[in-house]
Amino acid sequence: MAEPIASIVIVGGGTAGWMAAAYLSRRLAHLNIAITLVESSAIGTVGVGEATVPAIRDFFAAVGLRDADVLRDTEGTVKYGIRFDGWNTPQDSFFHPFGLYGAPARGVAFHHFWLKLRQAGDPTPLSAYCLATQLAQHGRFLQPAAQPANDLGVFDFAVHFDASRFAALLRSRATAAGVTRIDARIDEVECDGERGGVTGITLEDGRRITGDLWIDCSGFGSLLLGKALAVPYVDWRRWLPCDRAIALPCRAASPEPEPFTIASARPAGWQWRIPLRHRIGNGHVYCSDFISDDAAEAMLLDSVEGEPLAAPIRLRFTTGHRARFWHRNVVGLGLASGFLEPLESTSITLIQSGLERLVRFFPDTNFDPRLADIYNRQSVLEFERIRDFLLLHYWANGRAGEPFWDHMRSVELPEGLQVKLDTWRAGGEFVRNEWDTFQDPSWLSMYAGFRDLPARYSPLADQFSTADLSETLARMRAAIGTTVAQAEPHEAYLERVAGD
Repeated sequence: MAEPIASIVIVGGGTAGWMAAAYLSRRLAHLNIAITLVESSAIGTVGVGEATVPAIRDFFAAVGLRDADVLRDTEGTVKYGIRFDGWNTPQDSFFHPFGLYGAPARGVAFHHFWLKLRQAGDPTPLSAYCLATQLAQHGRFLQPAAQPANDLGVFDFAVHFDASRFAALLRSRATAAGVTRIDARIDEVECDGERGGVTGITLEDGRRITGDLWIDCSGFGSLLLGKALAVPYVDWRRWLPCDRAIALPCRAASPEPEPFTIASARPAGWQWRIPLRHRIGNGHVYCSDFISDDAAEAMLLDSVEGEPLAAPIRLRFTTGHRARFWHRNVVGLGLASGFLEPLESTSITLIQSGLERLVRFFPDTNFDPRLADIYNRQSVLEFERIRDFLLLHYWANGRAGEPFWDHMRSVELPEGLQVKLDTWRAGGEFVRNEWDTFQDPSWLSMYAGFRDLPARYSPLADQFSTADLSETLARMRAAIGTTVAQAEPHEAYLERVAGD
C-alpha cells in the first residue's frame, strides 16, 4: 500500500519557487508535509515578471495576503488591463480590459446592440461601455463590488509589482509557515533507475537532500524535468517566433502611475511599460530573425522615459512547453515547464493554475500515472488556449510593409483559433473551449481593437429599434461616467494603502 507524501522538495526560488512554497505550505498544512526549498543566491533569478491578471488576487487570498499587503510591500500598482499601441496601425491604440462591455437584454449579448448602432452610423467606441477601461483611462480606483447591481458594474483588477519583492514577501510567509530554505548550488540530481523518478540531489557542500515529491522551479534550465528526466520540449516558434527579450527599469517621468500596462508594437516585436510606485519596468520582446540584439537594445534605450536604473538584461527563450508538465514524481512550474511570452501577463497565472491543479490531483507515493495524465492534459490545453489568444494579436495586425508583421499575418492558424475567427466573422458569436483562460470580453476587445467585425449582427438585436438602443446605450455611458467620477484617484488609493 502506498504511503502518503511526507516530503516535498522545491528546486529553485524566484517567483515560481516561493509561490509554490507559500501555497503548498498553507493548502497542505493539515498533512504535516516537510517542505524544503533549495535555491542559490549566487545564481539569482530572472525577476522581470511584474504584471499579472486578476486571478492573482485569488492566490493572495489563498496564501493569507490582502491586496493592500502586496501593493504596499512590493511598490505595486493597480492594473485594469493593457493598452495596445500601434498594433493595428502605427497610429492606433486600443484597450484590453478586465471587465464586461455593456449589459445584455432579452438574451442578446451587448455587442450585438453595439454592432447594430455602429452599422446605423453611431461612431461610439466599444471602450465607452466598459467600466474597467474608463477607470484606467481616467486614472481612478474602485473596488469591485461583491454583488454588482448589473453587468455594467462587473469588472476586476490585477496588480503590477516588483517581482523580487513579491518573491521576498512570499519567502517570509513560507518560512514562517515552516518551509526550510537551503541556499546552495546543486551538483548532481539522482534518479531511480527502476522507477525513473528523482530520488535526491547532492549539493555543492556534499549534503544530500531527499524527497517524495519534487517541484522543478529551476527556470529555463529545467534541471529536473528537462535535464534529469529528459522530458522533451514542444517548440511553438512557428506560431510565436519572438525569442528574445531585453528588460530595463527606469525612473518614472510622472509621480502618478497609470493603472494599466502598455504594450507598444515595434518593428520586430513589441515593448512593455509597467508602472510601479518606485520605477517603470520596460522591456523589448522581439524576433531575432528580424532584428539584432544590439539594435533591439538601442531601440529600448532610446524609448524609455527616464534615467535607466540598471544595466539591460538580455533573455533568450523558445515559446512552447515540456511534453509533460508532471512526469514520474516531478512537477514543473514556471519557466521549467514552458514559456509563453509576456504579452498578456500569463506567466504568473500559469504557475498559480499549476499549483491549484497539483493540489486537486495530489498524489501519494505510488504516483498513479492517471493523475499525471489528467494534470498534463489540462496543462497542455491551458497553454494552447493562451497561445491562440497571443497569436491573434500578431496575426490580426495591420502594420503593412514591415517584414516581421507581414510574416505574422501569413502564419497558418491552429484549427481552434481558425474556428473561433470563422464563427465570429460569420455571425458575431464566440466559441468557448475547455480551459480558455481568456473569456468572451477579452476576445471582443481584440476583434474590435483590430477592427475585425462581422458584417452582420444577430437578428435578435432587432427586438429593439435603433432609437431605443441609442437612448439605452446613452444611459449606460452616463452611468459609467458617474461611477468613474465618484471613484478615488489611483495615486490616492496607493498612498492610503502604503499607510495601512
